[in-house]
Amino acid sequence: MSGNDTPHILHLHSTFATEGKENRCVQLINAFGTKAQHTIVSAEPDRLEAAQRIAKGVRVTLQPEFPSLKGKPLPGRLQKLAKAMKPFDLVLTYNWGAMDAAMAHTLFKDALGLPPLIHHEDGFDESELKKLKTSRTWYRRIALGKAAGLVVPSERLEEVALVDWQQPLGRVKRIPNGIDTKAFGMRSKPDALRLIKRPGEFWVGTLAGLHTIKNLPRLVRAFAPLPEEWQLVILGQGEARDAILAEADRLGINHRVHLPGAVADPSRVIGLFDIFALSSDSEQFPLSVIEAMAAGLPIAAPAVGDIAQTVSDPNASLITPPGDEAALSDTLRQLADSRPLRDTLGEANRTKARAEFDEARMISAYRRLYSSAMRRDL
Repeated sequence: MSGNDTPHILHLHSTFATEGKENRCVQLINAFGTKAQHTIVSAEPDRLEAAQRIAKGVRVTLQPEFPSLKGKPLPGRLQKLAKAMKPFDLVLTYNWGAMDAAMAHTLFKDALGLPPLIHHEDGFDESELKKLKTSRTWYRRIALGKAAGLVVPSERLEEVALVDWQQPLGRVKRIPNGIDTKAFGMRSKPDALRLIKRPGEFWVGTLAGLHTIKNLPRLVRAFAPLPEEWQLVILGQGEARDAILAEADRLGINHRVHLPGAVADPSRVIGLFDIFALSSDSEQFPLSVIEAMAAGLPIAAPAVGDIAQTVSDPNASLITPPGDEAALSDTLRQLADSRPLRDTLGEANRTKARAEFDEARMISAYRRLYSSAMRRDL
């Protein structure tokens, strides 16, 4: 235990870049304020960008000396991980990259008197895109055996947790992602990015890690037929950047495809978009879609994860079959051709985001869950 009145929470992340689960973690840390102190460990020690958004005055220790989250799950290594958890009041693990820590907790919880652990699962990497890996499924079943909770944001992941991972109904908690809908409803300044939006320009935009699973070259191809005044703006960073630029070059539209990098505060820039688009091979409950909805944008995206259920009913009819590039391109063209359609769908999305996905509901659910696990209030 932390030994004082402020609970000390350990966060074990696969990475702490500025993407969905990391931004949600920062949201919660900031919401808890001085009622908790935090230690954050990333399996990729050089990916800590999300920490820049943690509010001043919150007690946070970033990437201290801690056993590596990567390596073979040998007993000695797992025992070291378990011992390192002991000083804390609550352990929070995130995604497959922290699953060894969950396994260590299950194996040594009783012997070492470890604090409760709650695991968070937000989706799958490329290796489990088409089919869950049997070895990982079995490992998760065992590793989560003594978890106090398993949090998922989507209906699809809830089903996987209950059926494939065979987790008890009482352990699985589906908590939809939420955002500060008022902040995302503010008008963005034309110079909010290094890239300036010129008069007469229209932007198809996306917020995404530049990863293979996001299939952003597909978005470049779907966008290509749009009129010259339309620009494609992709905000994010990752290993697929060169492939995206190469596709733009191949199609001769590199002057209309822009990759300004990641942004620390999406609420300041998302309002510059006229259409929000995704082209992912896999998603669960993407935070960026809710952010775009709160900004009053129409959504063009494939029906992966919970996207079709997340957007407003009028927008749902434009969500395309997974992998159907031509359909995605048709949707972009339909939206680009009609300002009234964009406005109608955007307003319906904004209304739904404010009613169902405001961060207050999400924060309250997490506060209850974490407090219950620790048996002390946050």
